[in-house]
Amino acid sequence: MPKLLRIAIGLSILAFATGSACAQDKVRIHFTLDWKLQGIHAWFYWAQEKGYLARENIELSIDQGDGSAYTVTRIMSGTYDAGFGDVNAIIQNTAQRPGVAPVMVYMIYSKAPFALLTKATSPIRTVADLKGHKLGAPAGSAALTLFPLLAERNNLPLDTVTIQNMTPALQEPLLLRGEVDASAVFTATSYMNLVALNLDPDKDFRWLYYTDYGLDLYSNGVMVSQKLIHEHPEAVRGLLRALARSMREVLEHPDAAIDMLARIQPLINKDIEKRRLLYVTRTLIDTPESRRVGVGDISDKRMADAIAVAVKAYNLPRTPAVSEVFDRSFLPPTADRMLPRLPK
Repeated sequence: MPKLLRIAIGLSILAFATGSACAQDKVRIHFTLDWKLQGIHAWFYWAQEKGYLARENIELSIDQGDGSAYTVTRIMSGTYDAGFGDVNAIIQNTAQRPGVAPVMVYMIYSKAPFALLTKATSPIRTVADLKGHKLGAPAGSAALTLFPLLAERNNLPLDTVTIQNMTPALQEPLLLRGEVDASAVFTATSYMNLVALNLDPDKDFRWLYYTDYGLDLYSNGVMVSQKLIHEHPEAVRGLLRALARSMREVLEHPDAAIDMLARIQPLINKDIEKRRLLYVTRTLIDTPESRRVGVGDISDKRMADAIAVAVKAYNLPRTPAVSEVFDRSFLPPTADRMLPRLPK
């Protein structure tokens, strides 16, 4: 066999073997959202559509979720490797099953979306003003579970407030009909529910954020399983690199991002989902803290305080360390996690 032909065959075999090895090395990550597909999930799909995850040798499959807290239990079950969910649920599970619960690696909601919603014409201007009034909330919701601590920190006797339980779908309608005076809500959902009712959430309503009244909590972000951390740490880093890039680009091109989501889920209302994306970014993500440390990172002291709040609110058996709940070692550089100026 001529020498050149032997060399060509050898190179072909090497190329085939290298390609096969790369394909075998691809890390498959099963990812769960916190809820049905919405504008606030655009960056996960953008990273997928633009090929940023593929460049990190990651094959990501994304499923819709059943709630922020369920993200944690889905990952603990072994069905999912990572997801978008609530850090307070991580705290609860870590306190009871250390070493089993997932770890938050990229904090997105620097400000928790728990708030008391009331009409702009209401006499309720502060948490203390709820005295003698009726508060509506779904039984077992995070906003209601934390309400006793909120009342305590604002010198509001709990027995002076009447609690009326309701389904999440009735929170805004019952408030509008005057059957409750305020409602304990998840702002990212309630805000857009009011928009869908052709109301102005900013002018017609008043929002009393728990964070502004003594319960300075974090909320949703990207969490990963202990197994993924131990077996594929570089995949975790790659996932976060792709996410950081996608968050910047989605906020630079929100119309294109929502158009992309509409191709994936044609039933979404593009106007509402764009407004949800920008509203959540302005109120929960783009905070003074995230502008200082970059989206994804946290203040250790603030997290320690948030853990103490959760331990008290849920009567947990122990107080987890911050390092059990949050791991910043996989974060991209701070400069890569800074958000662009938002469109008006």
